[in-house]
Amino acid sequence: MSDDEREEKELDLSSPEVVTKYKSAAEIVNKALQLVVSECKPKAKIVDVCEKGDSYIREQTGNMYKNVKRKIERGVAFPTCISVNNTVCHFSPLASDETVLEEGDLLKIDIGCHIDGFIAVVAHTHVIHEGPVTGRAADVIAAANTAAEVALRLVRPGKKNKDVTDAIQKVAAAYDCKIVEGVLSHQMKQFVIDGNKVVLSVSGPETRVDDAEFEENEVYAIDIVTSTGEGKPKLLDEKQTTIYKRAVDKNYHLKMKASRFIFSEINQKFPIMPFSARALEEKRARLGLVECVNHDLLQPYPVLHEKPGDYVAHIKFTVLLMPNGSDRVTSHPLQELQPTKTIDDPEIKTWLALGTKTKKKGGGKKKKGKKGDRPDESAEAEPMDATNGATSKE
Repeated sequence: MSDDEREEKELDLSSPEVVTKYKSAAEIVNKALQLVVSECKPKAKIVDVCEKGDSYIREQTGNMYKNVKRKIERGVAFPTCISVNNTVCHFSPLASDETVLEEGDLLKIDIGCHIDGFIAVVAHTHVIHEGPVTGRAADVIAAANTAAEVALRLVRPGKKNKDVTDAIQKVAAAYDCKIVEGVLSHQMKQFVIDGNKVVLSVSGPETRVDDAEFEENEVYAIDIVTSTGEGKPKLLDEKQTTIYKRAVDKNYHLKMKASRFIFSEINQKFPIMPFSARALEEKRARLGLVECVNHDLLQPYPVLHEKPGDYVAHIKFTVLLMPNGSDRVTSHPLQELQPTKTIDDPEIKTWLALGTKTKKKGGGKKKKGKKGDRPDESAEAEPMDATNGATSKE
């Protein structure tokens, strides 16, 4: 066995230390999401709320592994994004941006945290509104949530990525919604947020991925985006892009001084994880990032949009494929939903009736919940009631 193989062997979920790091990252990101949701009020500036999410993660991860001999990288694995209404994803504006939230806005909040490169990501959809969410907004959120619940039950050892792709499209159609094209659910490994094993959101002639089978001890970020529109989002303005990731396998000798300055700052501060241009000096960043992107040194995460008037919902969760079953470690309770559609399809009902854990032999010890922990953080997913698309949590 080569050193590389040995290295990879040691750093999956068969190591209890790795599981602990994933779960610690998940606990922080769940609480960061809770904080962000509580800050999403009418007239709040989006950039301020995003900054609070990122600061919380930096602060909490900074308090961990302080006194260890080997320096452990930790912090934000994906900058906080708040994408409103028909904006699909990746909206994380610069400090100078004045965009505010309004009553009735439907928000997609997307955020990630890592400890020693072990990543936990989460995305959640929230409407700034008292009382139940109704109408098409409720449909699109129920579609994303039900699709996520089905995916959780199908992402298990022995199943294929294609099974999940087909199932989530069927669920979205039951709510008269579309799964948004171009979204990939990735396997994650240490320091790798977008591994090579993927689940396609929509299969089509243009989009092909290798067939893959899920295996024990793998970790996935399951990413579900639904729309009441066509599900074919467009890039409207490249200037809105603020999130980038260093393409580690690419090199190029940059011509502009501003580009070289920014690129060396990125290499120092963000060598591997996605980052927000907010963290760089704004004037220099604008100039320098363009050349870096043009020469493929950075991978941009563009801000995409459906048509005005379309509703878009996003649910993303991190799942650990443990020997005793699938452990969903990131989530947030939904608001009460009153969708206009109900699930009658027997196949979808059968999927939702599946549990996610394999029964343990003997009486497994229950873990004591720490004070202030949410009880459902990594609880066993119960069979889900298919009536309204909201899991019966809280």
